[in-house]
Amino acid sequence: MPYFKDEEEVYAYIGKLFQDLAKDDELWPRFRRADTIVQYQYRNPESQITVKMKENQDPQVDLGPTELEPEVVMTMEADTAHKFWLGKVNVTVALARGQMKAKGPVAKILKLVPLTKPIFPRYRAMLEQAGRKDLLEAA
Repeated sequence: MPYFKDEEEVYAYIGKLFQDLAKDDELWPRFRRADTIVQYQYRNPESQITVKMKENQDPQVDLGPTELEPEVVMTMEADTAHKFWLGKVNVTVALARGQMKAKGPVAKILKLVPLTKPIFPRYRAMLEQAGRKDLLEAA
């Protein structure tokens, strides 16, 4: 059974994580250097998060349908994304095993991966604050 019961839960946790990151004056400039638009397409439940990380442009995080044209598309189970933000998924291994699929310049994604480590504790704290011990323990 998937960790998230519906797309709204995906957006409430993973989506909010991206929205909070886009407002972070310390971390966001590092992500913006990727100069790309990434779309995360999740299964179980079906959901989609599109993030504009462009140099000299305001950030944009769209939950669900979007007008943005992604350069990079990452597809995976929502459970895999959840485990990633808990620090339990190695992107290179997940790509090699087919647990994650990437279309577009994968080098841009791999450049972002080291920047995500400081976000892991935030995701964990957000779940704790929301009283979602079930999500912390499930993974």
